Amino acid sequence: MDRRQLLAGVAALAGPVAAQVASPGDRASSGDRASPGDRALLALFDAMFAEGVAEAPERATSLGLDTGALSGLKSRLSDYSNAGKARSLARAKDQLSRLRGIDRAALSPARQLDFDIVGFDLERGIESESRFAFGEARGNFQPYVITHSDGPYRGVPDFLDSQHKVAGADDSGAWLARLEAFAGALDQSTARLEEDAARGVLAPDFLLDLALPQMRALRGQAPEQTILVTSLVKKASAAGVAGDWSARASGVVAGKVFPALDRQIAAVARLRAGASPDAGVWKLPGGDEYYDAAVKSSTTTNMSAAQVHALGLAQVADISRQLDGLLKSQNLTQGSVGARLVALNERPDQTFPNDDPGRETLLTALRANVAAMYPRLPELFHTLPRAAVDVRRVPPLIQAGGAGAYYQSGTLDGARPGAFYINLTDTFDRPKFGLPTVTFHEAVPGHHMQVMIALESPDVPDIRRRIGYSAYSEGWALYAETLADEMGFYDGNPLGRIGYLQSLLFRATRLVVDTGIHFKRWSKDEAIAYMVETTGFARGRTTREIVRYCASPGQALSYKVGHTRWVQLRDAVKAKQGANFDIRAFHEILRAGPMPLVLLEREVMRRA
Repeated sequence: MDRRQLLAGVAALAGPVAAQVASPGDRASSGDRASPGDRALLALFDAMFAEGVAEAPERATSLGLDTGALSGLKSRLSDYSNAGKARSLARAKDQLSRLRGIDRAALSPARQLDFDIVGFDLERGIESESRFAFGEARGNFQPYVITHSDGPYRGVPDFLDSQHKVAGADDSGAWLARLEAFAGALDQSTARLEEDAARGVLAPDFLLDLALPQMRALRGQAPEQTILVTSLVKKASAAGVAGDWSARASGVVAGKVFPALDRQIAAVARLRAGASPDAGVWKLPGGDEYYDAAVKSSTTTNMSAAQVHALGLAQVADISRQLDGLLKSQNLTQGSVGARLVALNERPDQTFPNDDPGRETLLTALRANVAAMYPRLPELFHTLPRAAVDVRRVPPLIQAGGAGAYYQSGTLDGARPGAFYINLTDTFDRPKFGLPTVTFHEAVPGHHMQVMIALESPDVPDIRRRIGYSAYSEGWALYAETLADEMGFYDGNPLGRIGYLQSLLFRATRLVVDTGIHFKRWSKDEAIAYMVETTGFARGRTTREIVRYCASPGQALSYKVGHTRWVQLRDAVKAKQGANFDIRAFHEILRAGPMPLVLLEREVMRRA
């Protein structure tokens, strides 16, 4: 089936797509009680959602939708070319035009909120993508096509390993088709890299220096030893799928993937010679305007970089004062707060051995924190997710460019649980006193609660289930850390509370360093020095954080800006409702799904 046939077929399957997401009668678009305006809007949303699924087959797999009538999607990958980017922009413009054809005044309040959220996403994305030809300029901006943390060279192998299911020979065959598509994706991203470089857009030299070893590590293996082959063989064997999948997959890797990877390595190495060490996007054509747009997009506010920088400095000072008292109670009295946190991190009783048994012990401690929180969740929530959550290590193949920790949602059919991944490159970076709060952030009551409640909610149209707003979701996860503190999880555990406050300090420091790099033109080393001195985080972990901000300008701002707004909104509702305030009722807002902070504020106060 060619692309046009697949697009036409998926567009015609808007109803079946939605039906695979939720059972009949549960979906927001179902039922005869809806007004004609609501039905028209939700029918448009179904069509738009189907169009998006056709354009992003990995999303279909992530949602568990690449089955039945949509099984052709499991053999495809997204289009990574500039032509694909142009088609995506054209689709967004067409969708916005169709959305504006709906009479908002004729909608119910719930559907008006949906209308506003989808419109916000389309309008901001179209504006930014039309202004900036390079990289990605919607949601969390990505100015560079290939870095240590971005590009299909690292994303596709992990996607296949972690999300492509193999239950039969058709799934194994689809894996082979995706391997061939992977070779095409590598060439597409290489072409975009070279086109952007010709415009004067190239990642800093140190980001390319981190990317090249990852590419070469994959290329340096025998085809049959790559995860592209071994993962398929393992899954096919577990499912009892007969066939020599190792030989077939190895043939595709050797004949198509490796040559494309060679071309990409050669291009990156050649361009690296002309790359600069300047860390900020200010150096790019229109870089100052790009960062201003990135700040507004990631925070979903109208804050300027100068305002964010000032907020960060103020919060760093306030949290440091709180930590100062706690550290003194632990007989840590000499030096700055950051230096004393370093001393605490270096205590032998706060570190795990940096070997596989030590890593497994650390993972066991994280799982114990999840288990301790679960029985307390009904104190905070009326609605609990059906999906479970696992704790896993970031795969060693991608840990060098990976975040310190992240969450991956489960599928709606329950086949794959949610997962909290932690980067264990060096266990020294994860001292014991900081483990509880990272658990509450990534798992419960953090990302797992927020993401899966929305995904499982019948109140959220399909198109909105995967629209991401970093300030909303990361702000919630940081707010979840605050909830754990307020519930008394650190009573009698001052070291754990130090870990919690260090986490808040870390996110406040991000406001300073991200704007420092991209607005005030700090170097990478200046940003690292400030974060180490302020937070006490290990230099290795800090360096990974700073290079991440260099690759993803503005995204790091979303955490503390979002946290600040979540706390402010809860306090505003509490003040308005007084003795009638019920935190469980307040948290029911999660059933409405992610939304920009400007709309979250409006909706929360409307419900109060």
